[in-house]
Amino acid sequence: MNRDRIVGNWKQFRGKWQEVWGSLTNDPQREFAGRRDQIAGRIQERYGISKEQAARQLKEFLDRNRNWNLSNR
Repeated sequence: MNRDRIVGNWKQFRGKWQEVWGSLTNDPQREFAGRRDQIAGRIQERYGISKEQAARQLKEFLDRNRNWNLSNR
C-alpha cells in the first residue's frame, strides 16, 4: 500500500468527521466541505494519485457538471 492510498484513507475519515460536525452545528458549508474531502480521498485511495491530482480532478468534474441537477428537471 503506497503513501497516497494511506493519505486517501485519512482524508476520507477526516471528511466524514467534518460532515458530521457540520450537520451537528447546522453549518452546511462545513458539511459540503466534508463530503468533498471524502470524495477526493476516495479518488486518491482508489487510483493511488497525489492529493493535488485528486483535488484537481474533483474540481474539474464539479466545474463541468455545475448545472447538472438544473438540467435534469
